[in-house]
Formats: sequence, structure tokens, C-alpha cells
Amino acid sequence: MNPIRVIESRTVVLPRENVDTDQIIPARFLKTTSKEGLGRSLFADWRYDSAGTPRPEFVLNQPATQGCQVLVAGDNFGCGSSREHAPWALVDFGIRAVISTSVADIFRNNALKNGLVPVVVDAAAHQKLLSAPGAPVRIDLESRTVTLPDGSRASFPIDGFARYCLMNGVDELGFLLSQGEAIDRFERSR
Repeated sequence: MNPIRVIESRTVVLPRENVDTDQIIPARFLKTTSKEGLGRSLFADWRYDSAGTPRPEFVLNQPATQGCQVLVAGDNFGCGSSREHAPWALVDFGIRAVISTSVADIFRNNALKNGLVPVVVDAAAHQKLLSAPGAPVRIDLESRTVTLPDGSRASFPIDGFARYCLMNGVDELGFLLSQGEAIDRFERSR
């Protein structure tokens, strides 16, 4: 996992509420344990018609959203099942952060463990973002703030340990392995 300290990107706005993990990555794509290539199936039932042709009206298929790393979503993003494939698909597609007024707990935990930053902001900040698709934002993990298109800032909560892991590019196992010397010292002292 690459360290994440600041994400600067234009936004892609998907204002739908209650987007569940089966909409993010439909169950038929869960036959893999690899993170590679899941971005092709991100929002598959919304992005493609029954013949597999991209739907030009879907926001992620529009040229203006290409390269956007920040998804602004409606309330209650990531609800539903606990599939870890959902954040995998978002990250593989190129999304580095999801901003909403609420993110489902299990999705948030899976996101944090896989290099996707879930940013929960208040309704006023969220409305500014929803009304400005494609606008640039700056997410700063150090200060736990999002700089909005109008220059104002909104703070967001994030678990301290998860923040440390994201900022240092390590997962939980990597963190534990980095503590080998301290663990050995403790074991010897017992």
C-alpha cells in the first residue's frame, strides 16, 4: 500500500443514497481473491447495459470524470454486505477517497484496511460538494480536513491507528511485523 498523506483531485459526484456493496461490485464478480482488475466491474450494473456496452449517461463513463480520485456519494454509502471486494474495486478503478455524510461501518473498516479513505463530512460541506461536480478538493490526513472548492475547510473523523497506517503505507500485518524487535524484547523479558 502506498502512503497517503494528501489527496488532491477533481471530484466525481454520485448523489445516490444507500449505495450498497452489491451495487458497488455485484456478487457475480466475487469469485476472485485478487484485487487486480476489479475496477472494470465497479458499478457494473449501472455502468454497462445487458450487452456489456458502457452507458454514456453513467457518471464514471463520462470523459470529464476520467482521472478523478475522489468520489462524492450520497448518504449511507457502502451499506449491505461486508464484501471487501467493494473497496478493492474502487481503489483498482483509481478512487482514493469517498466523501459522504455517512459511510457504513463495515465498509469503512474495509476501506481503511485497503488504502481507501472514507471521509464523513457535515451536511453543509456535503451539499457544496454535490453541487460542484468535477471541482478540485484537497483531503489532508494530517489535519483531518477537506478543502472544499470555495476554499473553506471541513473536518472529518478518522481512527488514529488507521490514519497512521494510511499515512505510512502499511496494513495491520505490516505494522505488527515492524514491531518485531519490541515483541522479541517483551517475550525475552517474560
